[in-house]
Amino acid sequence: MNFPDDVRYTKDHEWVRAKGGQFVVGITDFAQDQLGDVVFVELPDVGDTVKKGESFGVVESTKAVSELFAPVSGKVVEVNDPLTDAPETINEDPYEEGWMIVVQPSDPKEAESLMDAAAYRAFVEEQE
Repeated sequence: MNFPDDVRYTKDHEWVRAKGGQFVVGITDFAQDQLGDVVFVELPDVGDTVKKGESFGVVESTKAVSELFAPVSGKVVEVNDPLTDAPETINEDPYEEGWMIVVQPSDPKEAESLMDAAAYRAFVEEQE
């Protein structure tokens, strides 16, 4: 299981990485492992607004359909469109090529309330 130190984590198993005043968002290695083979992803459009804790999309795997929850509030400024044709990228590389959206945050401080890698690792261990 991979827990990069340069991202913050939610209890819903999304991650967020600060990048030039914006936040890159995806699902964690633990989440993709629990889901199994990802076969479909539904993401918002550029220009859509997301709100922390609310659903912004769906990931479907061979095992389940799971909602995606925004770790921060803001405007979607970029979407990883290649995931539409290659959703398995989420399984193969959840923290790099498998990112989902980039958000221009309405309140950058929201990310400070998320878990760091050590706290998320402990959270995951409690789940297992």
